[in-house]
Amino acid sequence: MASRDASEFSDTLAGLSLADPRRRTLLRAAAASAATFAAGTLFSPQRAHAQTQSNGKILRIGFQKYGNFVVLKARGTLEKRLAAQGASVQWLEFPAGPQLLEGLNAGAVDVGTVGETPPIFAQAAGVDFVYIGNEPPAPKGEAIVVPHDSPIRSVADLRGKKVALNRGSNVHFLLVKALQHAGLSYADITPVFLTPADARAAFVQNSIDAWVIWDPYLAAIERQANARVIVNGEGLVRNTQYYLAARKFADAQPQLLRELLAELDQVDRWSRDHIPAVASQLSPLVGLDAPTLELALNRASYSVQPIDAATLDYQQQVADIFTELKLIPKKLVVADAKWRAV
Repeated sequence: MASRDASEFSDTLAGLSLADPRRRTLLRAAAASAATFAAGTLFSPQRAHAQTQSNGKILRIGFQKYGNFVVLKARGTLEKRLAAQGASVQWLEFPAGPQLLEGLNAGAVDVGTVGETPPIFAQAAGVDFVYIGNEPPAPKGEAIVVPHDSPIRSVADLRGKKVALNRGSNVHFLLVKALQHAGLSYADITPVFLTPADARAAFVQNSIDAWVIWDPYLAAIERQANARVIVNGEGLVRNTQYYLAARKFADAQPQLLRELLAELDQVDRWSRDHIPAVASQLSPLVGLDAPTLELALNRASYSVQPIDAATLDYQQQVADIFTELKLIPKKLVVADAKWRAV
């Protein structure tokens, strides 16, 4: 999915309610289009869905433009690993975590990786998924930035200001926690919900006062537009990446997911020790120069971990805060989404 198409897709999706059946139609069509492009073959969403249901050996992975899934895809090692079990892989790109989880809800994706906030909004919306693993925290990988010549020097200065973010993304929680820490409430700022591409345009045009964003967009705006960080996630949030799977798929294919996590962990460990090589490999794929990617990669975390009680407790804290703010409609029990087949 091209960047402009992804943005248009996101904007169209945002205009439809969760209950609107057109959401699922749109997501299935988008996922099928992405898979068609990746595979170089033509097939309909119905045909792809029927094929998945008939043999159960296609692992459809939702990924974003940056991260270890992109490295895994480029290296091709997962395909080789799963071929021994008669399984194949389809890669489907999404512009951000919330849209990826909409794809999972629509039945277009089996597994994906997102930050700490998208699963909360997804669970509140009734998406049936399970947490299957996570990366260690990487709090430096997200931040609130302002133009370099902005009079805003701290989070406290955001009172009454327009702050852009991707609604329901991992930085949504960072914004809430940063405001609380500064003695402000969520009502003290004007949130402007924009996709990363649209938020960057608004930022450089001075249409917004601040932007809450994650790497590599964070590294890019720092290096390319001299953006100034007023606070990152340190001491506020974990910024944990989670691996999620559709519950039905996880119940039906636990071994495929174990193989995926094992291969991811190997790629993670290799990436940690070869950051310049990873940056060079990612550069043509994500459209950013290697030095920018090295900055982002040095703030990332590496190694796949099983979901433990402390991690679920942290997610429960995230959910409870969003419930208190009435950003989600009901209290959640995050542990209901724990993968039991471990």
